[in-house]
Amino acid sequence: MAALRRAAAVGAMSLAALLAGCADLQQSTQAGSGSAPAYRESISLAGRISVQYEQGNAPQSLHGSFIWKQAPREIDLEMLSPLGQTVATINVKPGIATLVQSGRAPQVAPDVDELAAQALGWPLPVSGMRHWLQGTGTDVAGKTFTATPGQEETGFSTRDGWRVVYANWQTDPASGEIRPKRIDMTRNTEQAGKVAIRIAVDSWNQP
Repeated sequence: MAALRRAAAVGAMSLAALLAGCADLQQSTQAGSGSAPAYRESISLAGRISVQYEQGNAPQSLHGSFIWKQAPREIDLEMLSPLGQTVATINVKPGIATLVQSGRAPQVAPDVDELAAQALGWPLPVSGMRHWLQGTGTDVAGKTFTATPGQEETGFSTRDGWRVVYANWQTDPASGEIRPKRIDMTRNTEQAGKVAIRIAVDSWNQP
C-alpha cells in the first residue's frame, strides 16, 4: 500500500508538471434547440480538458488536450500536455484497464476509474464518459438521462457523486446533428477535495 501511495504521488506530480500552464478552456456558442443524435458505440473525438482539484490542502490546476477513441468493447484515451506531448494513455477492455504514464511502467487494474484515481491523484470518470460525451448517462435514481440541446445548463447527478452539466452545444456542419461542446463534471471527494473537470470537444469523427 505504501508503494502504491508513492506511485500515485509521483504520477500526480509528473502529470501536473506536463499539463500545467495552459489557459482556461474557452466557452463556445450555444447551439440551437433540437434533438441530440442517437448514442453510438463507436466514436472518435478530440478536445481540451481542464482539471481543478486539491492536493495537500492546496488548489491545483491542470490543462491540456485529449483524444478519445471508443469501440463496442474498448476505449482508448490519450491525454496530452499543452505542447502536445503524451502525458498518459488509458486503454479499457472487458475486465481490464491499463494506464501508462510517460517514462513509467504500465499499471493494470480491473476497474478503470479506481486505476485512474490512484495513478493521477484525482478521479477521472472514464467509464461514465463513454456515455456522457454523447449527452446521455444514468442518473442517481438509475434512470437513463438524455440531455436536450438548447436547454441551458441541462444535466444530471450520478450514484457515485458526479454532477454532469452540458453547458454548450455545437452543430455538425456535415450531418446537422447537435452534439455536446462543453461538459462540466464536478464531484466532492476525500482524495482530492472538490474536483471540477471541464471538457471542450473540438472535433468528432464517426468510424
